[in-house]
Amino acid sequence: MLKQLPEFLDAQIVRSRDPAVLDKCDMVVDVGGVYDPEKGRLDHHQRTFSETMNSLNPSKKWVTKLSSAGLVYNHFGHRVVAGILGTTPDAEITQTIYDKVYEMFVEEIDAVDNGISQTDEKPRYAITTTLSARVGHLNPAWNEQGADPDAQFMKAMALVGSELIDRVQYFYKSWWPAREIVVAAVNKRHEIDPSGEIIAFESGGCPWKDHLFTLEEELGITPGIKFSLFADQSGNWRVQCVPVQLGSFENRLSLLEEWRGVRDDELSQLSGIPGCIFVHASGFIGGNKTYEGALEMARRTLQGKPRPES
Repeated sequence: MLKQLPEFLDAQIVRSRDPAVLDKCDMVVDVGGVYDPEKGRLDHHQRTFSETMNSLNPSKKWVTKLSSAGLVYNHFGHRVVAGILGTTPDAEITQTIYDKVYEMFVEEIDAVDNGISQTDEKPRYAITTTLSARVGHLNPAWNEQGADPDAQFMKAMALVGSELIDRVQYFYKSWWPAREIVVAAVNKRHEIDPSGEIIAFESGGCPWKDHLFTLEEELGITPGIKFSLFADQSGNWRVQCVPVQLGSFENRLSLLEEWRGVRDDELSQLSGIPGCIFVHASGFIGGNKTYEGALEMARRTLQGKPRPES
């Protein structure tokens, strides 16, 4: 992050815990046992350290204890994001993407670095491909001879730096423009169905879930929206369930159990809805050849009626 800033672009990176060496540095990160941003000292290992984004800036909601990465982001992140995007630190888009990059990129690093588990329960499976894991894999093996830790550190810095830039640019080029599309869909939801629990997009691919949760909170939408309709690349229509929260595999309301794992004509006959293509075995998504058919699949699920009334 610091290397994105003009004053540190050509800075020499020194890896040391020697106080005499650290005293000569303009910025000391993750070592030194001092948190003093005015003096360029950003360590979080001292026993008394307990800062979070919220404690340093009460307008922010995140209460995960900061690592040194989070400290750098807190103090320099607006400038880092603005520099990558070519905006200004106080621009609305910079402020919004700053928050999003913390939530979806930096907070994970803070939590992993501080040993904060993602869940209190025993994980059902191992995830070994996170950013922290990929950086960890660059460490020399315990029995590797002649490895250069500094060279590996530079590889890790390049890896993380490229992912940071990619993430910021993704939120700018893709995530941010999607918000307007989701806003329009939410505003028209009662035109789609009187319940207001179904939204529709003209095409797929728009990252709608994140924006939907944010808009529901901002607008106080209750009950929550249950289904999203969109056309796929072949011109057919999909009905996708809204999860209970971002990243969850549990839905607010899954497509009817009777339909799950059934396809094509068999599904159309079972449901009484023409043009059915499939319903996934888990019930999180289904398909129909027409918009009207996909909409009817969502409506019928809302009503809890596997077949139309006779």
